[in-house]
Amino acid sequence: MEKDINMPAFFKNVQKLKPVYSLMYKIFMLICKLLLIADILITSWIVLARYITAIPAPNWGEELILTLMSYMAVLSAALAIRRNAHIRMTAFDRFLPAKIVHVSDLIADLAVFALALIMVIVGFQYANGIGGKGVYISMPWLSRFWMYFPIPLAGIAMIFFELERIFIDIAAICGYKITTGMENEITEDLGDHEKDGNITMTKEEK
Repeated sequence: MEKDINMPAFFKNVQKLKPVYSLMYKIFMLICKLLLIADILITSWIVLARYITAIPAPNWGEELILTLMSYMAVLSAALAIRRNAHIRMTAFDRFLPAKIVHVSDLIADLAVFALALIMVIVGFQYANGIGGKGVYISMPWLSRFWMYFPIPLAGIAMIFFELERIFIDIAAICGYKITTGMENEITEDLGDHEKDGNITMTKEEK
């Protein structure tokens, strides 16, 4: 069929976006690392100030630590989507046909995609509504918008990385294996399968 002939070329073209996803992953990872470093430095400052009277304790420290930690937590969860590292039930996968497993993966990723959309829409409503009306107690010049903003920001990141996973699921259903190169996968014997770049096709499918 014409579809069978065109699909590999289509997948190869979409795979050209892989460097973009890899770049965004590195950017978000860098942000998470900087947030973690900031958290450690501020926490160390507060702890030292409690025992060394010569060091002034920042009254804004605890609120800022919690805010940075919330950004780091939700962004790192979004990064785990690309690595396919989230906890999931796979005990029965080995007993089910491969197509059913791939379809269930697609359904799960669509559900996560829907959750991400809700996080963006509702998250922005809360950030602009409740968050926009308040300020930090220790930092009255800073709007609480930034306290609620991690939720819609994580939603945007989740949508971005979920699009890649959904594409991978569709490719798997069609009989082609495309990976991000970051999944926590168990290497299996491919047998008569042949590899073409990041795409794996069986001889029968060719």
